[in-house]
Amino acid sequence: MDQAFADMIAAAKASAVQICAGGRSVGTGVIWHSDAVRSKVVTNAHVAASVAHHNGAGLRMVTADNRSFAAQLLAGDSQLDLALLGLDVGGLPAARIGDSTRLRVGELVFAIGNPWGQAGVVTSGVISGLGSMAVRGTGRTAPYIRSDVLLAPGNSGGPLLNAAGAVIGVNAMIFGGDLSVAIPSHVVAEWIADGDRL
Repeated sequence: MDQAFADMIAAAKASAVQICAGGRSVGTGVIWHSDAVRSKVVTNAHVAASVAHHNGAGLRMVTADNRSFAAQLLAGDSQLDLALLGLDVGGLPAARIGDSTRLRVGELVFAIGNPWGQAGVVTSGVISGLGSMAVRGTGRTAPYIRSDVLLAPGNSGGPLLNAAGAVIGVNAMIFGGDLSVAIPSHVVAEWIADGDRL
C-alpha cells in the first residue's frame, strides 16, 4: 500500500508547479488544462498578486521537471482567492480533477507544494471538516475543505489530493498554524466555467 501511495504521488507531482516572481518562489499552482498549444494553471489570487512585491517582475512557472515558462494572469478573484494563469506552451501534464462534492470527513488527503521554496514537498492528513465561510464583502458564502494537512508559506495554490491522486481542492490558507483550508475542486471548476476561461 505504501508503494502504491508513493507511485500515486509521483504521478500527481507532474501537474504541480512552482510559481515564481523576481527569481523567488512565491507559491504553488496546478496544471488544470493543457492542449496542444496552450496550458492553464490554477493558483491562489494572493500568490499571483505577490508579483507586485517583486518590483513588477513577471510571473514564471517552473514545472516538476525543472522547465521554466513565462505566465500571464488571465483572471483572478480575490474573494474566492483564485487565479488562472496562461502559458503559451502545450502538452503539459494536466491534473486529474476529482469530485469534491462527495468528500467525507475522515478521508485521507495529501498536499503537494513548495514551502519555503523547497520544491515538491508532500504532506498528508485527513479531512477534519466540510463547511462554508463568508466571502469578504459579498454577503455570500463559499464551501471549503478543512484538513489537518501541514502547510507552510509556499503551499498556497497547490493541490489537495484524495487517496486516488485526484485533485479535490486548491490549498488556500492557514489559520493559527494548525487549520488548513482548501477551495473545493467543484468550486474552482464552476468559477472557471462561469467565466468561460478554458
